[in-house]
Amino acid sequence: MIPNSALVNIKRFGEKGFSLYPSLYIGLPYSRELAQHGKPRLYRFFLKVFCHCGLNALPHFQTLLTVLLITTMLFSASSIAKSAADYESPQRTADQNVELNSSSKKPQVRFHAWGGSAQVNGYLQWVAGQVNQRFNIEMQHVKLADTSDAVSRVLAEKAAGNHDNGSVDLIWINGENFAAMKKHGLLARSWVEELDNFALTTPEKNPAMVTDFGEATLGMEAPWGKASMVFYYRSAHMKALNVTPPQTIGELLRFAQKAPGRFTYPVPNDYLGISFIKYAAIALNGDKQSLFYQPVTEQSLQVVLPALWTYLDQLHPNMWQQGEYMLRQASQLQRLVGTGELTLAFSFTAAEIPSAVNRFDLPDDVRTYAMQDGSLANVHFVGLTYNSNNKSAAKTVVNFLLSPEAQAEKQKLAVWGDDTVLDMTALSKAQTMLFKSDTVHASALDKSQSAVLLAEPHASWTDALREAWFHRYGARY
Repeated sequence: MIPNSALVNIKRFGEKGFSLYPSLYIGLPYSRELAQHGKPRLYRFFLKVFCHCGLNALPHFQTLLTVLLITTMLFSASSIAKSAADYESPQRTADQNVELNSSSKKPQVRFHAWGGSAQVNGYLQWVAGQVNQRFNIEMQHVKLADTSDAVSRVLAEKAAGNHDNGSVDLIWINGENFAAMKKHGLLARSWVEELDNFALTTPEKNPAMVTDFGEATLGMEAPWGKASMVFYYRSAHMKALNVTPPQTIGELLRFAQKAPGRFTYPVPNDYLGISFIKYAAIALNGDKQSLFYQPVTEQSLQVVLPALWTYLDQLHPNMWQQGEYMLRQASQLQRLVGTGELTLAFSFTAAEIPSAVNRFDLPDDVRTYAMQDGSLANVHFVGLTYNSNNKSAAKTVVNFLLSPEAQAEKQKLAVWGDDTVLDMTALSKAQTMLFKSDTVHASALDKSQSAVLLAEPHASWTDALREAWFHRYGARY
């Protein structure tokens, strides 16, 4: 039984004890007995001493606490090791030992990439299996919710002086994230030209392979896939509403006015939301488009904003929920089309539409198309960090990502549907055949029809347009 006077001391100690004596809190709970019984013997011993001596005597027990901490952690470690050993087979065969030794020698490549798509995750799992089998490389997909998290990690490592043993090897990037990494020297330079398969992109006649949102890549990142903005709609809804799918940014406004509440876009914090703003800004400033492909200035921003504000001021009251509420995530667009609340939506991944139809997330009457005044398009890349200690293995992985086999697998609608960056004219007949598909889903984008592609503006425009939008409309959202 603990005396009342000791309880007072315990309460006083609990209010500031963690800051004064963190070892008491950090070390002792690791005891195996604590996990099993809740009151380890060492804890009960210290508590008895403390109860008799009171708070004022604690400074004299610092040495004792240190000894207790070390003893407890060592006991815990040995207990955990013993416990783990109890679950191991008592004997291992020679083959098993060889396998373990071989596995331990495999270079590990940590690929930090967005993990919000089951299709992307499944494809990268396939890649991991291929590079393991072919090159004895262990590729780990580190799933990201936001690519900037990995960028911040590499930046923090550089600030801490970790120049040789970074936790990020490869990173899926483009746009402002690439611009930030380039600015701070976070990527290895001039390595892409070493990859045999990079030549299959024919960069000498395809500048998009060496330009990222207006920034020269300088061999810091390898092209991996292409994407462009597409729109999709419920054909049954269009018929019932007696309207047709809009083909230009101007027709989109007229569609919203004729069918109010049937279209919306996410706030520009979302990737798809800011993509819509960039598309609208470029399409509405046809005679000033060259400005978007230079670093933004206050003057150039003020030149293009009036047309954008005039348009959005008219569009917002005719959007879903009269524009009083806007979506926070792009994934909500697809859900609202699926439930019938929206008739028209858009995506940056054409293949996700037929995939969603096949999963019954979207109905069979959905159709996909590209705007005739231009589709915002970009190339996405894979970067190699400057402080990776597995650069050779990482280059091998990227070279495989650029192989016709891996690119063809990625382009399959049932896998991912991401467009290849390879130049078909640079491939052999056998390699070209890998990309042939006999079946095309009715909801899929018809890639046989030509489409105008609008290159992504210079990376500096992304933040400028986002900040301007929130300055004008942010108080409502």
